[in-house]
Amino acid sequence: MILIVDFGSQFNQLIARRVRENEVYCQIEPAGHSLDKIKALNPDGIILSGGPASIYEENSPSIDPGIFKLGIPVLGICYGMHFMIQALGGKIARPVKREYGFATLKIKNIFETISNTPESINNTSQKTKNAHEETNEQNSLSLFKGMDSSFQCWMSHGDSTENLPDNFVVTASTENTEIAAIADVKNRLFGLQFHPEVEHTINGTAMIKNFLFDVCHCKKSWNMESFANGAIAQIKEAVQDKKVIMGLSGGVDSSVAALLIHKAIGKNLHCIFVDNGLLRKNEKENLEKSLTANLDMNISFVDKRKKFLDALKDVTDPEKKRKEIGRLFIEVFEAEAAKIEGADFLGQGTLYPDIIESKSAFGGPTSIIKSHHNVGGLPEKMNLKLIEPLQLLFKDEVRKLGIELGLNEDMVWRQPFPGPGLAIRIMGAVSEKRLSILREADALLLEEIRQAGLYRELWQSFAVLLPIKSVGVMGDKRTYDSCIAIRAVNSKDAMTADWARLPHDLLAKISNRIINEVDGVNRVVFDITSKPPGTIEWE
Repeated sequence: MILIVDFGSQFNQLIARRVRENEVYCQIEPAGHSLDKIKALNPDGIILSGGPASIYEENSPSIDPGIFKLGIPVLGICYGMHFMIQALGGKIARPVKREYGFATLKIKNIFETISNTPESINNTSQKTKNAHEETNEQNSLSLFKGMDSSFQCWMSHGDSTENLPDNFVVTASTENTEIAAIADVKNRLFGLQFHPEVEHTINGTAMIKNFLFDVCHCKKSWNMESFANGAIAQIKEAVQDKKVIMGLSGGVDSSVAALLIHKAIGKNLHCIFVDNGLLRKNEKENLEKSLTANLDMNISFVDKRKKFLDALKDVTDPEKKRKEIGRLFIEVFEAEAAKIEGADFLGQGTLYPDIIESKSAFGGPTSIIKSHHNVGGLPEKMNLKLIEPLQLLFKDEVRKLGIELGLNEDMVWRQPFPGPGLAIRIMGAVSEKRLSILREADALLLEEIRQAGLYRELWQSFAVLLPIKSVGVMGDKRTYDSCIAIRAVNSKDAMTADWARLPHDLLAKISNRIINEVDGVNRVVFDITSKPPGTIEWE
């Protein structure tokens, strides 16, 4: 088991994801845990996450520095490395140059670094011989084993190391950061100034793998079958003969969560599908067929399109849209849930990216990025206990779980669709006319993406209706119509994403079809922004 200490990084669950990819179990725990509790968890290794704070600030997050004397391997990432350095007698300071984004990491040879220190130069020949005998062990414990001498990494820090504690050596540098990675091989303590967990860092996954198996000597023992069996057993024990109600969207998250709960309690699960008028073309009809045919559950379909559109008529601010949609959903959901007698639990298909972007997940100081998610607005007055069986999983893990549970592939591979629906893909006011334009454009886009064989390859692909009009010429006439933006991204977890390099011929075909077939559109553009710095959705 690997213990991940949450110092507030937006990416701390990405670290857990990288650990789980290697079939190693891990737990994320808040920084405030006592040394006794850490010992009781009996981890094979500890990873200290990054975080937004500076180590020298008052009330910066910390953990008992006794963890470095337990004989347990520790990997500190960014702020986690700063904490380790300061706790062991080193110094962190704010440099003249900060470093954000891509950087070239240059790896240093550990033994060469050690042998060139003043202490090693003054060593006796016997000490030098002993040092040489330790070379193989040192190299085997290097996080950079088997890697090129330089490659790309992802930096995000305003502070840097000024002085190292005793026994540490520098193992990698960048142009702006001399101390980009450190190691105390003897005590199995390692630090990385950059983020190995994000996809932008080449070899980042391999570094974590080296830490797990070469340093911590972990064994592979965790997979989706064991997760499913454990989750079903936990749900059975918690719910027993009571009822669970659940808002079902038809997306992969809520469908997998519903199926997992259904396998635990059967017909005691009651699902509610709310048509808010913000769905994609033919969404309700397709979902009604697939859900009732494939899941064999108690599902109530509720039509509240007019209620939502009336409430959104003059709302243009993105956060107000999300909050208004969330408020109305809760209002409708409460009314429908009240019709189900004996319900004590509320089921949700919340994933970890939802949680970490909405609130601090495990007691850590993570910043809130956006509001409306499943976790963001449930009223206390519902007086229901919450069941979120997927809250530790990422989207690709949920898909694996869906396949493990027997969910059909069409549902398992549905691209993510936001809870607020098309409302946050319409920049500005939401109206039936603007929804109609976006629905048609989006349907054409997805049709061409599927025909090109790219639907499963892409994390998301969708159309966005912009709040501007531009001049065009159609049929020798001047037009002044709307603009559609195409958004297509590649990602594994939505925490980071890169814009998809769609073939130019495909983009040309999509553009031509939207302009020719969607009344009211005369211009199509393609979004080439990654996350970060942008987000996947426009609002």
